[in-house]
Amino acid sequence: MTDGPPLLQVSPALTDAELNELFAASWPEHRDTSFAPVHARSLLWVTARRDGRLVGYVNVVGDGSVHAFVLDTTVHPAERRRGLGVRLVRAAAEQARARGADWLHVDYEPHLESFYARCGFRPTAAGLLRLH
Repeated sequence: MTDGPPLLQVSPALTDAELNELFAASWPEHRDTSFAPVHARSLLWVTARRDGRLVGYVNVVGDGSVHAFVLDTTVHPAERRRGLGVRLVRAAAEQARARGADWLHVDYEPHLESFYARCGFRPTAAGLLRLH
């Protein structure tokens, strides 16, 4: 691996194989899936590559107006705790703003509150209904 920071790109072409490889390394319960339907509904996504290999990803979906939502923030375990996740989310926020979003939402588990605070989010009251 090189010493410099991974290269960020906005909405580059991605294969299911490379996304599934990143997700499998990052999320032990991940099952291979097709990401084409996800990206068809996305406002944008931001990736991070080191030496051509996908090491980070965040997806942003929008409501077609002023609200956008961060989903699937993922950093390869070998790249964690170096600020890459914060860089990904901040780049996603900048791109969502450039595309007309006024509000960027994210849901997270309590142990991720400090991470998302470093990204610029503040906690708010929200509701969640599990459908399955």
